Parts: sequence; structure tokens; C-alpha cells
Amino acid sequence: MGESLNILVIDDEPAIRQILAATLTKAGYAVESARDGGEALGRLGKGDIDLAICDIQMPGMDGIEVVQQAKSMGIETIFLMMTAFASVETAVKAMQAGAYDYLTKPLRKENILHRLLQVRDVIALRTQNDALRNLVREEDKQRCRFTSPPMVEIERLIRKVAPTDFTALITGESGTGKGIIARQIHQRSQRAGELFIPVNCGSIPENLMESEFFGHVKGAFTGADKAKKGLFLEADNGTLFLDEIGELPLALQVKLLHILEEKQIRPVGSEKFRPVDVRIIAATNRDLKEMIAAGNFREDLYFRLNVFNIHIPPLRQRREDIPAMVEFFLHHSRMAGPGRRAWMIEPDAEAALLHYHWPGNIRELENVIERAMILAENGVITMQDLPGVVAGNNARASSGAPGATGTLRERMRQYEIRAIHEAIEEAGGDRRAAAQALGIGLSSLYRKLELAMPPPLFSD
Repeated sequence: MGESLNILVIDDEPAIRQILAATLTKAGYAVESARDGGEALGRLGKGDIDLAICDIQMPGMDGIEVVQQAKSMGIETIFLMMTAFASVETAVKAMQAGAYDYLTKPLRKENILHRLLQVRDVIALRTQNDALRNLVREEDKQRCRFTSPPMVEIERLIRKVAPTDFTALITGESGTGKGIIARQIHQRSQRAGELFIPVNCGSIPENLMESEFFGHVKGAFTGADKAKKGLFLEADNGTLFLDEIGELPLALQVKLLHILEEKQIRPVGSEKFRPVDVRIIAATNRDLKEMIAAGNFREDLYFRLNVFNIHIPPLRQRREDIPAMVEFFLHHSRMAGPGRRAWMIEPDAEAALLHYHWPGNIRELENVIERAMILAENGVITMQDLPGVVAGNNARASSGAPGATGTLRERMRQYEIRAIHEAIEEAGGDRRAAAQALGIGLSSLYRKLELAMPPPLFSD
């Protein structure tokens, strides 16, 4: 198989170019040809050729000069040289110029295809190393063991879908851990040894999205001074996690649908499609069916993505998971670890965490614990170390009194937040319905909740 390998055949003899190109094309590779060194360097300059099979003995510029000039231009193409002179001297010169290996004429089909498999492995390793340097990959944390029935069911669903190659759509409110679920699916899949690349669709400027996703060739647009693979080729044979898929513009939705159906992409500025083998996992905190009705999301793409749905309920609907998560964060936070103090939490502080509504879900809980660990004395978290909105909520639950403290403005703020949380809970988690019941706009409700939350330390 010649997946994701662009090859340029360079030889001054038309018959050799045609025969070799036909052989490689039949084997599944994308093949172009050049009749001399000048034409070859012009094509290589676009930056999207993975492998050049180049004759050494050519009139004018010979193959070794082609390699030297390509390297001086910063072209990262791998070179396999062809020579009719099976001499050590020729091989050494080719290697010194930067060639990967050389082949002896007359060429044997089996030998060529075997070498190409080796080259593909080299390119895959190089791509993986580059991606590892450019991506900030979280260290895999020990998994928190959930006990609530909804999370036990999600664990079962992960075990079922992970070994397959189906696309999956993970839904749930912001901060519920959709990225963690996506990573678990990848780690239990047959692609676990390849890259897992997360991308937030809402964080990429719209004018750069196509280049970021599909890559571009050199000179495709102003500022494209070198070729770029793009996220789909970076994740080839691995998993691409598209978080906040609802933020993807309609034009990109069409292209994503094409990739899911055709398994190929076309870099910006290129006329050739390149095959890709990528598993897609998507996630959103938005109602995609509402977006479809409003004309903001393609129904055909929704059905392609929603082959297997995993819905994560909000933390307020599975409070029995909170103690395990608190214990997990106390032992695995940046302030915990070997040689550091053991952390404890007082019963009334833990009760406050259990009674709070957690509009920011797991992400908010983690932030609250991190903040409390900074404030705590002697490794013991008390009520005084918790944010007022969390501690005040427990005081009200315990005594029936408002439980607000501080200035009048602070007390009013605490009362307002409690009223919003109660309205959300009464509405079954539907924030739009809660806002309507309170007589405020949905954006106002979100703004008031955000003001009450600590800034996030980690994203989904």
C-alpha cells in the first residue's frame, strides 16, 4: 500500500520514467516525474514530495548535484538514487550528499517496493517526532475510577467502541471531560501506538482553518514560505480529536464530510489529493440538532460523526463521583507527588463540595481543589480554603439560612449565583430554560456564571 506517499521520479530517459511511474502508481503511490535536475528542483520546491527516486548519471546537473541543491534549499524530501554503476564510490558520494540509499540498475520491482516500505517507515517516524516536538502532549494521568451508574455505562461504551474504527461523537456540557473520554478511546484502540492529536475547532482563525487541517504547499499563499502537512496528515494512522465541532464553519464542514467519505485530502495550493487513514472523534457542548434546524450545521455531517454517541452527564447529576475525584486531584495535582506532603480535606469542606452545583463540572472542581491546596495550611483543606460560592452553598444547605457572607454586594452576588444554580437544576440542566425562568438573557446567565468561576487550568 502507498498511503500518503508522494513520489517524484527523476530520470532523463523517458522509458525509465514511464515504466517506473506506472509500476509505482499500480502499487498505490502518487507519482510525478521530471526529466532533468532543473525541472526536479522546481517541483521539489513546493515542499510536498516525500520521496524522490533520482538517477545519478544525467546530462547537465547530475543526481548528486540535485540532492545537494535540494538540501541547501531546505527541502526535506528523502532521496533514493539510481545508478548503473554499482560501485562503492558512487554510493558513498550519494550518501555524503544526503541521499537515504541507492538502487542499482536494472531495477527489480520487488526491491523497489521493499525500499519504499522502509522509506515510508522513516517518514512516519520523522512525522511523529516532529509532531511530538510541536504538540504539548499531556502526560497520561492515572485514571480516576468513577462509581456512578452513568459513568459505569460510559466505561462500557468506551470498551465497545474503542477497538472499532467508527467515528464517535462525545456530547456534554463544558468541563465534563470529553477530551479525557476521547483519549481513552484512542488508548484502547488499535491505533494506540500512533498519534492522538486534539484540536479545538473554535480556537483556529477561520482564514487559517483550511491550511491548519489540510496543509499547504510552498507558495500557496502569502507567507507560505514552506510546505505544511496539516493536522490530518500529522494524524495519519492515528486519531484526530475535533473538539467543539459545532464551531466549524459550513465551508469546512463540507470538506470534512468529503474526507470522511473519500479518505483523502488536498493541501491548499496542490492539485493532487492525498490518501489519509485517520480516525475521527468529535465533541461538542452545543445542541447540533438545533444548529441543523437553524442551518448552521450540516445534517449529513452530523450523521457521519454521530455513528456512536457518548453523552457525559454533568457533575451535578452524579455527585457520588465527587469524593473519588477529590481524592484523585489531591494525589495527582501539580502540588502532589513523591516526596511531597500528604493532603487531607476536612469533612465539612468535603460536604460543601458535595452540595455545590458545579456549573463548570470537573474542570471547575479541579480548579477549586488546586486553589484550596495553595491556600491550605499544613496540608489540610478547610472550609476557609474554598471559594465563597462553594462554602456558602453548603452553609445554606446545612442550616436553611441564606449563608451569604461579606459586603452587601458580595452577599447579593452569592444569592444571585445560588438562584441561577437552582434554576438550572430545576430545568434539568437546560441553561436556556433556566435563563427564561429567571427573566434574563442566556448570555447574561453565562456571564454571571463565568464571573463566579476560577479561570480554567486545563481544557477538555
